[in-house]
Amino acid sequence: MTSLKNTLLDEFQYSCQDLLIRNKSILDSTTKMTDSCARVSRTLAKAVTQCGCIRISGKKQEIPKLTDTLEEMQSHMQTHLEGSLCDNCRDLLEKDIGRNLFYLAAICNTLDLNLYDIIIKELKRLKLLGKYSLR
Repeated sequence: MTSLKNTLLDEFQYSCQDLLIRNKSILDSTTKMTDSCARVSRTLAKAVTQCGCIRISGKKQEIPKLTDTLEEMQSHMQTHLEGSLCDNCRDLLEKDIGRNLFYLAAICNTLDLNLYDIIIKELKRLKLLGKYSLR
C-alpha cells in the first residue's frame, strides 16, 4: 500500500483496512458500498415521508434564456429542498454516509489507492475547470 500521510483521512482509511474482515473481497466491498448508497437515499426519503423535517418540491429548473454568466445561471438553480434535517434524521444520515465512506475506503484499500490522494487530484481538477466542470 502506498505510504499513508499523517492525516485524519489516512487514519480513517487505515482503520477501515484493519476492521474489514468478512467483506474483504472486492465484490463484497462494491456491493456493500452500493447497498450503503441506497441506504443514504432511503434515510433521506424517510426524513421527508416519515419525519417530515424536510420537504422536496421538485420542478423543472428554470434557466433564463439571457443568462450571461455561469454565476447567474447558478443563482437560478434550485435544490428543491425545504426545511432542515432534525437532529434524529441528521444523525441517521451521518451514520449511513459514514458507512458509505467505510466501503469506499475498503475499495481503495483493496485496489491500493489512497483516498487522500484521490481527493487532492479531484480538487485540482475542480480548481482547474472551475465552474466549467458543470457538475
